Amino acid sequence: MKEYKEGSIVVMKKQHPCGENRWEVIRTGIDIKLRCTKCDRIVMINRVDFEKRLKKVVE
Repeated sequence: MKEYKEGSIVVMKKQHPCGENRWEVIRTGIDIKLRCTKCDRIVMINRVDFEKRLKKVVE
């Protein structure tokens, strides 16, 4: 399991439709709340899917 916390910047396997694949972790728990670093779109994803789609933790 990779280490991430609120405020971490993570890279996902697939890009967001705006073209960016870097996300900021806003909230952790059962669900993970992410903000796209380019267009500021906020999405929520469950922890299991998030850990499958996570490529690496940048910061």
